[in-house]
Amino acid sequence: MKSVKVPTVSDPSRSANWHAMETVQALERLEADLAHGLTEQEAARRLERHGPNRLAPKKGKPVWLLFLSQFNQPLVYILLAAGAVTAALQEWVDSAVIFGVVAVNAVMGFLQETNALKAIDALARNLSVDATVIRSGTKRTVSATELVPGDIVALHSGDKVPADVRLMRARELQIDESALTGESVPVEKRTAALPADTVLADRANMAYSTTLVTYGSGLALVVETGDRTEIGRINQMIATARVLETPLTQKISHFSKRLMWVILGFAAVTFLVGWQRGESALDMFMASVALAVGAIPEGLPAALTITLAIGVSRMAKRNAIIRKLPAVETLGSTTVICSDKTGTLTQNQMTVVAVYADGEHFEVTGSGYAPAGEFRQAGTVIDPRGHGALMECLRAGLLCNDARLIEGVEGWSVEGDPTEGALLVSARKAGLHELHAGESHPRLDTLPFESQHQFMATLHHDRAENARYVYLKGSAESILKRCDAAFDRHMGVMPLDATAIHAQVEAMAAQGLRVLAFARGDRFVGEDRVVHPTLQGGLVFLGLQGMIDPPRPEAVEAIAACQRAGIRVKMITGDHPGTASAIARQLGLVREGRLHRLFGVTLRGRVLTGAELQGLDEEAYRRVVEHCDIYARVAPEQKLDLVRALQARGNVVAMTGDGVNDAPALRQADIGVAMGRAGTEVAKEAAAMVLTDDNFATIEAAVEEGRGVFDNLMKFITWTLPTNVGEGLVITVAVFGGVALPILPVQILWINMSTAVLLGLMLAFEANEPGIMHRRPRDPRQPILTRTLLFRIFVVGLLLLVGAFGLFEWALGRGDSLETARTTAVAVFVFGEMFYLFNCRSLEYSMFHVGVFSNPRLLVGVLAMAALQLLFTYWPPMNRAFASAPIGAVAWVLVLAVSLAIHAVVGIEKWMGRRWANP
Repeated sequence: MKSVKVPTVSDPSRSANWHAMETVQALERLEADLAHGLTEQEAARRLERHGPNRLAPKKGKPVWLLFLSQFNQPLVYILLAAGAVTAALQEWVDSAVIFGVVAVNAVMGFLQETNALKAIDALARNLSVDATVIRSGTKRTVSATELVPGDIVALHSGDKVPADVRLMRARELQIDESALTGESVPVEKRTAALPADTVLADRANMAYSTTLVTYGSGLALVVETGDRTEIGRINQMIATARVLETPLTQKISHFSKRLMWVILGFAAVTFLVGWQRGESALDMFMASVALAVGAIPEGLPAALTITLAIGVSRMAKRNAIIRKLPAVETLGSTTVICSDKTGTLTQNQMTVVAVYADGEHFEVTGSGYAPAGEFRQAGTVIDPRGHGALMECLRAGLLCNDARLIEGVEGWSVEGDPTEGALLVSARKAGLHELHAGESHPRLDTLPFESQHQFMATLHHDRAENARYVYLKGSAESILKRCDAAFDRHMGVMPLDATAIHAQVEAMAAQGLRVLAFARGDRFVGEDRVVHPTLQGGLVFLGLQGMIDPPRPEAVEAIAACQRAGIRVKMITGDHPGTASAIARQLGLVREGRLHRLFGVTLRGRVLTGAELQGLDEEAYRRVVEHCDIYARVAPEQKLDLVRALQARGNVVAMTGDGVNDAPALRQADIGVAMGRAGTEVAKEAAAMVLTDDNFATIEAAVEEGRGVFDNLMKFITWTLPTNVGEGLVITVAVFGGVALPILPVQILWINMSTAVLLGLMLAFEANEPGIMHRRPRDPRQPILTRTLLFRIFVVGLLLLVGAFGLFEWALGRGDSLETARTTAVAVFVFGEMFYLFNCRSLEYSMFHVGVFSNPRLLVGVLAMAALQLLFTYWPPMNRAFASAPIGAVAWVLVLAVSLAIHAVVGIEKWMGRRWANP
């Protein structure tokens, strides 16, 4: 063998083809000991040198830049300029209040963003894994983050590979590498060296970080950790996540810019008109500042952030972790959900649902790994113990098996191959138990499953009959060609009807079932070993067991809810089309009588394969994927094409995924959804949302919350803009009429900020309205404010103008001071907003529709605002700070009358709107 130069472990720039080395070479290169592993001292030194075994977090903004970015908003620029000019004019109270408002908004946004970053870090910590490592000759369990190159780790069925490793020993080891390579079936592993040019997917002597051990065991040498792993390299290659701009945030940004120019224009016109009328430049400047301050919805940025944050909190309680705050709102306009099948729509727990033995078909009830269910024949419950061939078929599945069924706190689970776990469960449903069977039929030898033979065999000693039997399980083709007889229900031997059995296999496969065949060999008296030559023929056929990964019951309900809400659900899987079709039917995704052929593509039960998609041109591709909801044998990279095609048709797409190869599609989707349990770190990093339970029903719940968040944002906007319109109109009318300003800039800021915090923000806590999931998805092209809402905003703004200006002039006419008149006008705005707030709890219905007491925070906010306004009116320190003054009882009666009128007018307008919409 050609010698290879081996640099020392201390060489930080080393680059090696670990798969091309013999095991001894790899150990020498890393100065490792297979039997004793590293010492704790050496492991600590290497950990300091190489760093923790985790993917390096992306560099975020420094804290100071994160804080300064909160001021980067068009409307904030106006407030900062107004604050600076008023300070230069020594209007210290006005300046202090303006800067105080800006600072409060900035601090709230900064705290929210830093809390979101902390939540993401906490999630990453919660999703870490452990590893079994040999240190100083002793096996111990450590966090995978503590592994270093040169560590020796043990791998067992069910483990996640904790780092990139070179396999030293392997016993029937199979690893699921689909997350990394897209290979749909587990890869059989070996230890022999491979050519240096072997591609990643064919490196059978290597195992890679985050892949899953599905069968067997092994001992491996850690060769790369952290960002130097294959997963780490892919993570670094994926482009930095783009800034997620949702339809709403884009529109608010455009709205803010346009509003800025409109405000500046009106302020300039106001200044010029007043100055031309002979007013002083200083007074007109203060009037212009008042108009600008009044027209700016200062509470909108805070309300947007807080409403989204509350949505994040609600979703977290429903097992959906939002990684990017604006994604909350995107969910409200989702039109298509593209979902993986295994583990998301299904339970990821293989379940035997049908058995064929003695020429008879049996149905098995129950789902998942819980050993609870019945055997039925033609719909009638039967006792399986009365059917000898059936019981022997189940016993074969029980004995020719290396899995373990475990009952834990969270329910039943399987340690080992899921297919073998399903066989344990079906046997238990018939009263057979692996522990008892192991005592009565102890195993003597095993022939493990090999791809070239397509079966597994075990030799057992039947203590009751003092006989030795071989049990086989495998593909129907490999088992049937070794059989020449079958058992009947009384365990009598009868001729084998291979044609009938093959027909049954095809019928079960057509239902999407994975079919295993079972056989028994009786000619093994005195044998202690089983070898392939003795299994070439003369076996007795026992039967077939058909299994499937059943749909989650909650997923069936969730899909129905999405369909009622006008959201299309598309299932994408690498499975066989028959399996995909069977699961889709149970999930309610197949609709009979719909499109069967389009652009020359035959949609077999509305299932499209990746191969069929590949042959379509761009236009045909987009049309076909719009109409088909089930995709099978789809390669991971084709998911990206599916998302782009759906988006090109104007859809807002949510995409689920768990593998590295899913990351581009997750990033491309309007909202990427990663699996928290089975997902790779790369998938989670690319996604905007992580499901902690890997359950489709959680996506439906998140969509519901997203719609609720959008509703509450719209309620706040519809509530706050009339105040800004009314305040701007009051200033404009006063200047054009040549009268004193009814409200001052500092008073406008008091109105806007106090009501936004104590009244408007309480709308963020509104519960989702009844029937929210019976609406069609919101059109992303629809403007923020519809004509109906614009009409309502201007009606309320005009009512506030008439009420405030009217009572201001009324107070002056009866001889009240200017301060008292202005305080009366301020009270109209505050209490007018308070009464209008109850209208905004639902944009279509009255507050009785959502429940008067369903949002107790809102009632608390109303009481607090009323108390604070009384302080504003009657407490001397606030009188001095805001130029306010006490007002009398008659003024309060008129203020409340105006407020009640506003509430009544909007209530009537909503009632009439409902009547016109539903005549």
